[in-house]
Amino acid sequence: MKMMNFIPIRTTTVRAFQEGVNDSHGNAPEVRISDGGGLPCRHCLDYIPEGEEYLILSHKPFSSTQPYAEQGPIFLHKKACKSYENRSILPKICDPKGQLLIRGYSADERIVYGTGKVVQNYQIETEAQKILNQQDVAYIHVRSASNNCYQFRIEQDEK
Repeated sequence: MKMMNFIPIRTTTVRAFQEGVNDSHGNAPEVRISDGGGLPCRHCLDYIPEGEEYLILSHKPFSSTQPYAEQGPIFLHKKACKSYENRSILPKICDPKGQLLIRGYSADERIVYGTGKVVQNYQIETEAQKILNQQDVAYIHVRSASNNCYQFRIEQDEK
């Protein structure tokens, strides 16, 4: 099995939101206080602890505006956090008991039909590898199985 990289939202994008840049809908990010109820930061790919401020905003993880360029709500730490560093290890936000939606995309940011599936978190690596092995798939988006919120991206390690 080839190695995969689990890719968070870019630090430059996150820092802009933390500094008040408007989201994908043109709104300022909302500031809230975490209740510790499992709010995953899409930059450090860890949960936002109880009592910490966080941002809610609309994010579009695509470079183009086209029919497949979904956008939706995400959470980020309000204060600067480190980008997820150990990209070859499944992030903490993937609790083994949970489920996530994975979906393959082509290099031109289009959904590759037949690649979308809800999987148990402990199966993500196996199922993602099957999708990445398909000829037209350039990367995978991981989303919430229940709310469709973007979580992170998976890419094949080219090493």
